[in-house]
Amino acid sequence: MGGQDAGPVDLDQHDFALWEKRVDALQVITSTKGLFTVDGLRRVLEDMGEASFETMTYYERWVASVNQNLVEAGVYTLEELGARMEEVKSRGATYGEAAGG
Repeated sequence: MGGQDAGPVDLDQHDFALWEKRVDALQVITSTKGLFTVDGLRRVLEDMGEASFETMTYYERWVASVNQNLVEAGVYTLEELGARMEEVKSRGATYGEAAGG
């Protein structure tokens, strides 16, 4: 959190999970299209509070912020998002299962 000691920083490189790469791509694409700004992304992140920083990963916070900004921009409603999430959930537990193998 701002102004607090972060402790040691892990400088080792790691491979990003597919979903993390997709979150990054989503953020780049949607902000490039003018749907929100870096300031909008940061505003939502800062409004999340300390509990989110303690319980959510970096990319979980990012996707939550991108989502909030897209809802605010009128790209979709929370109801539409919920319906789409249910549709995706019904495909199976993994992308491989949903893709048929």
